[in-house]
Amino acid sequence: MALHLPVSPFLCSPKKQQTLNIRKLITTVVYAKSQELDDQAVIRRSANYQPSFWDYNALMSLKSDYQEDVYKKNVTYLRENVRQLLNESVGWTQCLELVDAVQRLGLSNHYEDEIKRKLDHLYNNREGRCGDDLYTTSLQFRLFRHHGYYVPLDSFDRFKDENGSLKMEHTKDVKGMLSLYEASYFGLQGEDFMDETKAFTTHHLKDINLKGITNPVLAKKVVHSLELPLHWRTSRLESRWYIDVYESEENMVPLLLHLAKLDYNIVQAIHQTEVGTLTSWWVDLGLYKMDFFRDRILEHYFWSLGMVPGQQFGRFRVGLAQVTTLITVIDDIYDVYGSLEELVLFTDAVERWEICAMEQLPQYMKICYMALLNTNNQMGYKILQEQGFDITSNQKKAWVDLCKAYFVEAKWYYEGYTPTLDEYLENAVMSIAAPLMLMNCYFLTTENITKESLDFIESMPSLIYNSAMLLRLADDLGTSTDEIARGDVPKSIQCYMHEAGVSEEIAREHVKYLINESWKNMNKALLEQYPFSEPFISAAPNLGRQAQCMYQYGDGHGIPDQETKDRLNLLLIEPIPLNHE
Repeated sequence: MALHLPVSPFLCSPKKQQTLNIRKLITTVVYAKSQELDDQAVIRRSANYQPSFWDYNALMSLKSDYQEDVYKKNVTYLRENVRQLLNESVGWTQCLELVDAVQRLGLSNHYEDEIKRKLDHLYNNREGRCGDDLYTTSLQFRLFRHHGYYVPLDSFDRFKDENGSLKMEHTKDVKGMLSLYEASYFGLQGEDFMDETKAFTTHHLKDINLKGITNPVLAKKVVHSLELPLHWRTSRLESRWYIDVYESEENMVPLLLHLAKLDYNIVQAIHQTEVGTLTSWWVDLGLYKMDFFRDRILEHYFWSLGMVPGQQFGRFRVGLAQVTTLITVIDDIYDVYGSLEELVLFTDAVERWEICAMEQLPQYMKICYMALLNTNNQMGYKILQEQGFDITSNQKKAWVDLCKAYFVEAKWYYEGYTPTLDEYLENAVMSIAAPLMLMNCYFLTTENITKESLDFIESMPSLIYNSAMLLRLADDLGTSTDEIARGDVPKSIQCYMHEAGVSEEIAREHVKYLINESWKNMNKALLEQYPFSEPFISAAPNLGRQAQCMYQYGDGHGIPDQETKDRLNLLLIEPIPLNHE
């Protein structure tokens, strides 16, 4: 079959050329002003972003001993032994704990079939078999809901008093309370008992922790979970933390621990190669020589890794990191660096999506615009070659929607307008770029792209909408103070303060409440059926998890703190020492 290439976005089609004069008439005044800006010194705002912490040459030369075949042979042997262990486990609690450990240690992608068979068996035989203790019942509930099995709340009835509340006697069971706390984050809208359970366990675990927990491993897990529950944590980073903890667990399986360490190091070596490829692209692109935006190439890779950690999806991680790097560049143009007149020109150029539009732009925008077209065109061409599917119109629409949302916020800033919270969030779910990121996730992870799936993604279903909400709200909690200090448009916290006449503290609590509500909606969305499959489905909640990770201690993306640097070192630089080394 002949391969039909799309019209290059670098050339003007005849029909578009006919309308060029009309467009020029519309932008005549603005264009004249842009020429003046090119010729004169323009007073621009600056966010005073720190330069990149990472040395490009070092990132491009990352190398690990764990790329050697001897380690790959060893890990293959260990995987088969763990597979046998999974197949042979028979005790109810033993099965649940083994599945949980495999997942938390970052090994579940090797045992998807075994885990599904095990959970199918447990789910189909759960009546009267879920155990009498709070720990096992809660663990079972969490694992089932995590894997998309619907479990009613009546399994917790035996732990309630006559008023329907949890019995106070359970507060003495720290292990059970922690398990119930983690399970409560899988609640859905309308499940009031889960809300009550979350508040109950949080309060009492904090109280227990203050008094002191005799078991040091359990104490460490309580502190860790109270900072951020397991359901909200990014999997790869959580695995690195849990490997150290699991080593001291009473029921630790040495075989499983050794496999987890070795597998982690081998996968880390794969990620290092991807980082080198990405960094080479960034250096060749040359945008890093500009100093008005956040140069965060390794942090962008961290976002991609958090969304789809599976080792076979390296193309996705590199490709999406390229996309999100451009998102950051363009975001900073709209938020900080560009004048309103320039932003009109840039938005118009993106709507045209052709090289001719570049002639209206000031020099720095020309470079960024060319990088935008080049990167998207290369991705589109590759997919057209492989699948015969032209994604150009979808790429264009996603970027146009994003830039229009950016422009709305820029207008609010220049007009000194504070929107209502609902008005802000309606625009912000688009301006946070989650729809564009997830659209590209679909492009880069799917071997059979369909129009049905693309239309569904563009309709902003709950899965994507709540992913965007989680990203936006977590971002606002972490970055709002810094952005307001430099004079940016108000974020959700300031919008709610202005609208409701409340303090910043109360507004922050309201945003945290909205995050909880978004997670309930996400939990429900994950139980639904879709015209696409993994890893895209998991990428949506994973984007929310990565946001809460990145902004857990402040603006870990724009102003990388020591916590972010330490995390990236653990994930991408430093292997786990093995016992024999």
